Amino acid sequence: MEILSDFLEFEIFHIGEFRFRVTTLLTIVIIYLIAKVILWLIKKALFSKHKLKTLDQGNLIALFQIIRYVLWVIAITLIVETIGIKVTVILAGSAALLVGVGLGLQQTFNDFISGIILLTEGTTKVGDVLEIDGDVIMIKSIGLRTSKGLNRDEIVIIIPNSLITTSKVINWSHQSEKTRFKINVGVAYGSDVDLVMKVLEESVLEQPDIFDKNLISARFLDFGNSSLDFQILFYSKNVFRIEKVKSDIRKTINRKFIENNITVPFPQMDLHIRSDAIESKEVTPPTKE
Repeated sequence: MEILSDFLEFEIFHIGEFRFRVTTLLTIVIIYLIAKVILWLIKKALFSKHKLKTLDQGNLIALFQIIRYVLWVIAITLIVETIGIKVTVILAGSAALLVGVGLGLQQTFNDFISGIILLTEGTTKVGDVLEIDGDVIMIKSIGLRTSKGLNRDEIVIIIPNSLITTSKVINWSHQSEKTRFKINVGVAYGSDVDLVMKVLEESVLEQPDIFDKNLISARFLDFGNSSLDFQILFYSKNVFRIEKVKSDIRKTINRKFIENNITVPFPQMDLHIRSDAIESKEVTPPTKE
């Protein structure tokens, strides 16, 4: 026991009155390991198969992120106290410095606060499809300062959290799993309107990514300058890859138009030339004196 006691009290190094002993090192390691084990148990409990069936995965990830940050703040505080440094003294002594740093890092702190809002509010979750500045992004992770997303070109985008909380953002996944989309098309004057609407509906029915085939609706929009304008409406869950779905539908529409002799017209413009305007511009040849 005396040998163990001597080992634990062995001084690794010292700076002035501060002495770093083996006991201090072991305490730090134990605090770190306890924090890791607690996080592992919480993650195991939250992401069990039963929980995943009853709760939304995005909410579970946000909850785990908050618990992880709080737990690590507590663990770091205990480690600092174990070393012998008083956290309250540090905060009081560095108040003026923190004010200066805060003024210089306003945007960073704004991102941190926005990250806390995103994790607690629940309006944006992991897996949501957002439209930010015209770019469609699927959220892969939400951190305290930045979030990570994947756009339709398979490019990872790092997004400052303040951009999501302060900008106008369309959340395609927020209200329901399905979203309505539309495709516009024009056909030549003289086409059979009923046949065109039937072809449009059949073209959408061939696609496997349509949510409810009973909700497909074709509309005759207007008499355009060069065409009869139609619109086909449909619902789909494949929000992130909807442009691929639309492309497949357009290919089917084009094929069926060819099969049914339905023509998509070119833009037409009538040009009228006034004869009196031409005559007024004719130049009289000069006369010789």
